[in-house]
Amino acid sequence: AVSLSLPFISPSVYCCVAKVFRGKKILGEYDIKVEQAEFSEVNLVAHSNGTCNVDMQVIRGGTKVVRSFRPDFVLVRQHAFSMAQNEDFRNLIIGLQYAGVPSVNTLDSIYNLCDKPWAFSQLINNQKRLGSDKFPLINQTFYPNYRDMITTPSFPVVVKIGHAHSGMGKVKVDNVSDFQDIASVVAITQTYCTTEPFVDAKYDIRVQKIGADYKAYMRTSISGNWKSNTGSAMLEQVAMTDKYKLWVDTCSEIFGGLDICAVKAICGKDGNDYITEVVGSSMQLIGDHQAEDRQLISEVVLAKMNQALTTRSSSASRSPARSPQGQKPTTVQPQQVTELCSPSASPGKPKDLPPKPTPPAKPIPPVRRNSKPQLQPKPQSPTPPKAFPKPQPTTQPQGPEPTLASDATHPAQVQSPAKSSQPSSNVQAQAQAKPPSPSQNPDKSQSLTNAFNAFSDSSFFRGVSGSSGDGQEEAKAETIRNLRKSFASLFSD
Repeated sequence: AVSLSLPFISPSVYCCVAKVFRGKKILGEYDIKVEQAEFSEVNLVAHSNGTCNVDMQVIRGGTKVVRSFRPDFVLVRQHAFSMAQNEDFRNLIIGLQYAGVPSVNTLDSIYNLCDKPWAFSQLINNQKRLGSDKFPLINQTFYPNYRDMITTPSFPVVVKIGHAHSGMGKVKVDNVSDFQDIASVVAITQTYCTTEPFVDAKYDIRVQKIGADYKAYMRTSISGNWKSNTGSAMLEQVAMTDKYKLWVDTCSEIFGGLDICAVKAICGKDGNDYITEVVGSSMQLIGDHQAEDRQLISEVVLAKMNQALTTRSSSASRSPARSPQGQKPTTVQPQQVTELCSPSASPGKPKDLPPKPTPPAKPIPPVRRNSKPQLQPKPQSPTPPKAFPKPQPTTQPQGPEPTLASDATHPAQVQSPAKSSQPSSNVQAQAQAKPPSPSQNPDKSQSLTNAFNAFSDSSFFRGVSGSSGDGQEEAKAETIRNLRKSFASLFSD
């Protein structure tokens, strides 16, 4: 069941309030449980997770009743702040707002209406926007404290001290001496005050709006008191005009919107109207239609509760998507998609990633740079045997070399030059340690060239392939002797 908390309605109207909500359901399904108390009878503890625990101690029929509950909705029908009665319940408004409890009117507007000069500043903005003809606001002067009450206004004036209701804290001042006395009273109260020119009133006007319902009342003083709300007065309902409707519609838009509000104005004997203040859901119900007004209030509350419960239900339906599994699509996967779609990766093809690091294969140029210095041997050469075959491309065509390397029928012919070059490699290492003179290089290179020419002679291959076994052995021996002589003569110097 949805708990409707109405803790701020006078206990004298408790039966009426409970009656207007009897039999009504939220969204046609949930019952409404009404709790009622005054601010002074309520204690609460609010939590940041949205829960609010309320302890209520009330007296019903002479019996003290203690209840604890969690309100789902609040209807505020009592003033949250009054300096005249030394009542300040703004801390409870803060607690309800802290827990996010929905209400009529909104808790924002209730808190902002706890200082009449603050609310009057909103009416000043409306007058600037609509003009004085459409929104006739009374002239007013604000004094933050008594020390600023130096400028003497035109008399008579009405001084309103602090924030009070029902004519409390309002004084009519006719001269400078009385104004100075009032300033000393303001000093004791340690609060702000405002002054307004005194208007000789013909009657007061009150225009109220409850939801979409409008009513206007005229109140005329019978006792002759300048305060029409003090002493005897005659109250009657008057026709709702476009002028009155504009007033209350404009005031209902302040502080984010007021579902229940009333505008007070004075009609002077000069025939002019003067708007004096605006009140919210804490306004008193007057006239012969109070029962109807309570029913209208219940309809506004019911509509707001349906809206609040619908919002809560939609949030609860979305809550499974906020579970740990539901959070993955909103937190992890978008990051993964971003990474896969980035220009540095191929989405969906992890096997194509290894071939992409081609830049490491670019160290080929160092190999080419190492091959060129082999034409001029350096002491740091790690592989001396490679020094002999490398110079061949520059001195001899490369045709016979692939033939020798690919000839698999005569492995000894390929290995024997390598074996015979081992002793020469040692000699070459010694020669590299001491660079030869330029005059000796031509003879050595020529001898080396002759040795390779003799080795790669086509007649030699033909003789080897056409001779018998003995001939082959003699050819091998002869070849080895020729190579040794060639190498010996090459490095004899």
